[in-house]
Amino acid sequence: MKKPGYFSLISVVYSFLFLSSFFIACKKTENPIKYPLGTFPDTVINIADINTQYDDYNIALYQVGETLPIIFSSNRESSGGQFDLEQASISFTFDQTTGVFGFGSQMTNDVFLDKLISKAKTDGNDFGPYRLFSTVDGFEYLLLSSVNSSGNLDLYFLKNEPVAGSDVPDVSGPFPIKLMNTGSDDAYICFNFTQDTAYFSSNKDGDFNIYSLSKPEDKDLSSWFNLDYALPVKADSINSSYDDKCPFIYKNVMVFTSNRPGGSGGYDLYYSIFKNGKWNSPKNMGPGINTSDDEYRPVIGYNRDFTNKFLMFSSNRPGGKGGFDLYFTGVDFSSK
Repeated sequence: MKKPGYFSLISVVYSFLFLSSFFIACKKTENPIKYPLGTFPDTVINIADINTQYDDYNIALYQVGETLPIIFSSNRESSGGQFDLEQASISFTFDQTTGVFGFGSQMTNDVFLDKLISKAKTDGNDFGPYRLFSTVDGFEYLLLSSVNSSGNLDLYFLKNEPVAGSDVPDVSGPFPIKLMNTGSDDAYICFNFTQDTAYFSSNKDGDFNIYSLSKPEDKDLSSWFNLDYALPVKADSINSSYDDKCPFIYKNVMVFTSNRPGGSGGYDLYYSIFKNGKWNSPKNMGPGINTSDDEYRPVIGYNRDFTNKFLMFSSNRPGGKGGFDLYFTGVDFSSK
């Protein structure tokens, strides 16, 4: 029997080394992404770079690109007097390798938002901005409530063609929402997710209640707003014998503020889930969000790369810069 030659032995060694390096190279490296999706922290964050010693509240989200521009009411320019609209932006990051959440905010000077805010300014206080894009007529709308010459809050709307690139479209308005305004305080309008129902607050019956009006499917918003006054319906299961106001809806969740008994004190934030064709009995959002002071005008935000929603609201709790400040926190309504 022949013994293997020298060169045959060398070939075997090289083949072994080659196969070893091949299997090592093909070995799967550890995936550095340990957190595929982010989670908004449930700690309440004071948006310090936007807040002042005056009252900053009534925020409206307006999402464009990777930033979150916002519009809110503040009396900073009048040193605590008249409320006007201001613009700013918030930003957040999530490290997929460490799970660390980062948050930032700043005042901004967007050309279009500056034009929109200037157009919306009235002689009275301007509150409760709300932005939406109408799928019926293709216009963007800014809705707000302003104090009229009689000293009551009325609802108003402005409209513009969608912002595209660097073009700054014309803005028309503000026009009164005749369909909903009364001789009382009418404020804080929002729409449900399908935009077929408007919700707003009014004290036309004494205390503030949340009301709704259904919109015809093919009716554009400006034409609908200009119709004669229509008697609204009190939102089922939502209202109490106290003040219930500032509704905001994201999909099947409504958040609002109320000074009803049983909360933490003052105005608290509540939420209700729309299920089986009606709003369920509201639940207090708990001591993680509410305090013995006032929590006001909540707004829900969403980002597809996060497992939960975020909530922005205003509060005059201690520890802020003074008056009402704007706050940010994560919330998971499915676990409540």
